[in-house]
Amino acid sequence: MSTYSAPGTVALVLYFMVGPVAASTPAEVARAEYDEVMALTPDPERGRAVYLTCSVCHRPEGWGTPDGAYPQIAGQLPTVIIKQLADIRARNRDNPLMYPFSVPSILGGSQGIADVAAYVASLPMTPHNGLGPGNDLELGQKLYEDNCVKCHGKLGEGNPEEHMPAVAGQHYQYLMRQFDAIRSGRRLNSDPKMVKQIEGFTPREQAAVLDYTARLRPPQEKLAQEGWLNPDFPHFVRPTVPEPPPFPEMPEPPAIPEMPAMPEMPATPAPTRR
Repeated sequence: MSTYSAPGTVALVLYFMVGPVAASTPAEVARAEYDEVMALTPDPERGRAVYLTCSVCHRPEGWGTPDGAYPQIAGQLPTVIIKQLADIRARNRDNPLMYPFSVPSILGGSQGIADVAAYVASLPMTPHNGLGPGNDLELGQKLYEDNCVKCHGKLGEGNPEEHMPAVAGQHYQYLMRQFDAIRSGRRLNSDPKMVKQIEGFTPREQAAVLDYTARLRPPQEKLAQEGWLNPDFPHFVRPTVPEPPPFPEMPEPPAIPEMPAMPEMPATPAPTRR
């Protein structure tokens, strides 16, 4: 017998506990599955097989892409991965691209979430995540210390009990996209306190604090060695991912050419008297 929960287990539980699922909010459905997953014993080896579906976008190493199209998920806290997967498939987080890959018929039931979260959390992180321009880091540090430390930690390590994500080593462009989604309300599962906290950030402040955040270094033991490839996927054809273009530097103003010296006018000969 399969150890995976049958698709719809959480929905059935909610039906008998609180009535028809249609009357439950997406947040309640997601919370019920989160609690169900947390009560299970994860199997990272089975999670490796489940992760094959995820590797298409997040890559076998779980590093995503430096341009921020896909986040780095390697080394993320298991509770964070579990919550986000439960939220996405309960439609408590709107992610049309990922939703089809998260449904029970593809990812598995609650046991599938537990297994893949354990596997992803065990992957070493890239030491070369995408960074910002690096020209306003002093302001970024002050903003991070004043606004972000309480939830995400001084070193960006996150909080597993509160499923606050680790942000150290995340791609700068991905952080920028999520900041915008949280502030605008498009990310439905955002912490209301964070939405209120960041609503007044200027574009300069947003870029500065997220550039600083992307430069926070995870512990050395969580980072992959140079040239590491995930040995669990030896036959995976890894597409070449171009590095994002460098941020343009302001050109030096062109030098003003010196005006050529005016040629001397020949002396006018004195008129001859006749």
